[in-house]
Amino acid sequence: AAQLVESGGGLVHPGASLKLSCAASGFAFSEYAMNWVRQTPGNVLEWVSSINNEGAITYYADSVKGRFTISRDNAKNMLYLELNSLKSEDTAMYYCVRATSAIAFYYDAPVSRSRFATWGQGTQITVSS
Repeated sequence: AAQLVESGGGLVHPGASLKLSCAASGFAFSEYAMNWVRQTPGNVLEWVSSINNEGAITYYADSVKGRFTISRDNAKNMLYLELNSLKSEDTAMYYCVRATSAIAFYYDAPVSRSRFATWGQGTQITVSS
């Protein structure tokens, strides 16, 4: 079965940086686009970023564009998210999510958990002074 395991979250101050990792197994990683989705304290599932299967095409939510960078290493079955200039509004549980095809898409509204079939367990980021 497909499995995704996130790591790298933590408690940080505003302005700090973090790098999240997602280890994938149980499926042909290089054939799928991937996403990062976060669940806010208000229980909203906000799509954050997506990357196509080859890694050449990326999309970002307006709230993180210019601060976050998504990348992948298909040789290692790894997905990453670099987060810079962190704000209190970035506090959330961050999930690694497999897409349904090789194509990355942009999402302009909150997503439901049923939108995608394969999710990791999440890693918590708390930004507080």
